Formats: sequence, structure tokens, C-alpha cells
Amino acid sequence: MTDAYHILGENRPSRFLITCDHATNRVPVAVNGGDLGIAAADMARHIAYDPGAAGVTVALAEALDAPAILSNFSRLVIDPNRGDDDPTLVMKLYDGTLIPANRHVTADQIAARRDSLYTPYHQAYAALAARRPDTVIVAVHSFTPCLQGRCPRPWEIGILHAPQDGRLSRAFLAHLNAQPDLCVGDNEPYLGHLPGDAIDRHALQMGRHNTLIELRNDLIVTKADQTAWAKRLAPLLVAALNDVEKETQNG
Repeated sequence: MTDAYHILGENRPSRFLITCDHATNRVPVAVNGGDLGIAAADMARHIAYDPGAAGVTVALAEALDAPAILSNFSRLVIDPNRGDDDPTLVMKLYDGTLIPANRHVTADQIAARRDSLYTPYHQAYAALAARRPDTVIVAVHSFTPCLQGRCPRPWEIGILHAPQDGRLSRAFLAHLNAQPDLCVGDNEPYLGHLPGDAIDRHALQMGRHNTLIELRNDLIVTKADQTAWAKRLAPLLVAALNDVEKETQNG
């Protein structure tokens, strides 16, 4: 483990690579003494990381015998799922909470965070993705059941995909929608990917199959919940990839 990332199962044989961009709410000591100036309760919310996503990532990687990479810094320090020129790379206000340590952040401070955290994470991510020519990237995220002042979100799981290549996501959605007990979102609770985000950088621009999973975080609170979801999703991902490969061969 480094300040920037944690890699599991680097030598596992699967072509899948499981990623977790928002795995932790950790603030490195080098960043404002390890404190962004917001309450512990806010640091425990979705604004600082994706609760439960790390546990699902670890369990899903184990179920698929695949490597995984997880960030080791809060998205409020610098967001690895944003392009490095994105105005939301370092958030100053998020879901009603002002981030004091970011309010007057300087260009030099952002550059230091980029150099020590953001860039090493993406370098390690790129190296893992390049370990074999047929890598399939599965990004794991979680979402809050309700943003402040907004309507509750009914979806239990959402699959995000970009118009450039939604093949694996569409096949995965078909398998998820066949599950009678699931409320599934197609590009919900948000639209697909942003230019320069992690999937764009490591999958779309490289021509790799990909999908992004969003799980509602109240459903993945415990390790048992996280493991159960991983075990449920793993065979559906394999089936979806097989469907895409068959369609490509027949096309």
C-alpha cells in the first residue's frame, strides 16, 4: 500500500481488472495536516468517499480471481475519477458541505496533491490495465440513497456507460434486468462517463471493454452485504462478457 493506492492480487490471471476510485476517506498528513476542516460525520458521508465500495471491490476481485486497485485518499483531497483539468478535481462545496481546506486552495497545493496522489494512482492503474491485451475494466462505486433536499433514489444498482462503447454495460444490464428482485438504473443515478475520467482514460481511449457499477450504499454497509453483492454480480459479469464476445465473433 502507498499513500496513493492499494493493489490486491496483482498476479491473478483474470482479464478483469476491478477498480475503486473512491475507496477511502483518508486524508494524508501531507494535506493540511491530515484534516480538511470538516466534521467527522461529514467525512463519513458519500462526499468524502464511496461507502461500501472498497469491500465490494475486494470481494468481486476475489470472486473473479482478478486484480484490483483501490485509491488510498479521499475524493475531497483530489478526485481520481476526474480529468486533471476538470473544475471539480478539488471540490470546495459538496452536497451542502463547505470544505474549508479546499476553499482557498492554491494552484501549487493542487499540483502537490496531483503529483503525490492523483498521478501515482493513475500510473499504477495504467500498468495493471496493460498487463494483458484483453483487459476488461470494472469500476465499482456507491451512491447515497438521497442527496440533501432531493427525492429518494429508488435504484439498488445502476450501470453507467458512455456512448463511445456501452457494449459490456448493455449486456450486463440485460442480465441484471432479468433479476426480478432488482431495481436497476441505466445511467442512473447519473449519466455516463465524463471526458477525462478514469474509465475514459483507461478503457475508452484504449479500446478496452468496460462498465461502471454504482451500488446504493445503504445496501452494502456490512462485509456480508458486500460479499453477497460481489458473489451475485461476478457470474453476471462473466455472462455479459461472453455475450459481447459471441456478438463480436458473429458480427
